[in-house]
Amino acid sequence: MILIIFFLLHWYFSLFCQSFFLHRYAAHQMFVMNKYWEKFFYVFTWLCQGSSYLSPRAYAILHRMHHAYSDTPLDPHSPHHTENLFTMMWKTKKIYNEHFTFKVKPEERFAKDIPDWNRFDRFADTMGIRIGWVVVYVLIYVLSISVFELPGTYWWMYFMLPIHFMMGPVHGAIVNWSGHKYGYANFDNNDKSKNSLILDFLMLGELFQNNHHRLPKRVNFAVKWYEFDPTYPIVKLLHATGIIKLKSVS
Repeated sequence: MILIIFFLLHWYFSLFCQSFFLHRYAAHQMFVMNKYWEKFFYVFTWLCQGSSYLSPRAYAILHRMHHAYSDTPLDPHSPHHTENLFTMMWKTKKIYNEHFTFKVKPEERFAKDIPDWNRFDRFADTMGIRIGWVVVYVLIYVLSISVFELPGTYWWMYFMLPIHFMMGPVHGAIVNWSGHKYGYANFDNNDKSKNSLILDFLMLGELFQNNHHRLPKRVNFAVKWYEFDPTYPIVKLLHATGIIKLKSVS
């Protein structure tokens, strides 16, 4: 079961960094942290996302655009203005790269007060670093399946490797596609955001999109009694330890 455990650890640690650091901190500034912890979470996010590391600055700009233009033609990743999941991902990648490389200057409201450690982002984005992560993932699988033939490992597990390579974009695609197509709505937000409750155990609260679009500064994405945001208790714990300071505990 070593590869299943490795896959799950990579999935949830990468997802936590996306939800906690990129989404709730960089994009929405739901809490504050000092520069030491900000740089710590930059590095931690890189270690967890690996080959699919996403820049907090570029992510925050795109996410703020998404809220401003939700499910309109200007939305950088709406499933309702792209042909399919893959064209949505490609459109998102193109806009992300434009902002990551500073080819496009964002509106002030999208770029205001976002974290920016450009030197580290450029290091993490180099092709050699990304390929290095890919080699690490492949070696773990080859050694486990083909060299040591560890119990509970099978040839078909090699098919999990592409998800490791693209973990960050895979998470984003699931949230942006499912969270705006499938589920129920607690609020009328003048868009097509949904709460995909049945899938949210895979996404650590990120699929309460309808709640989040109505209450974008609320750190707890769950609203109803039967909804649960797994990231929220971790955020409260980090607040209690003094690592972060919540602007609101609701």
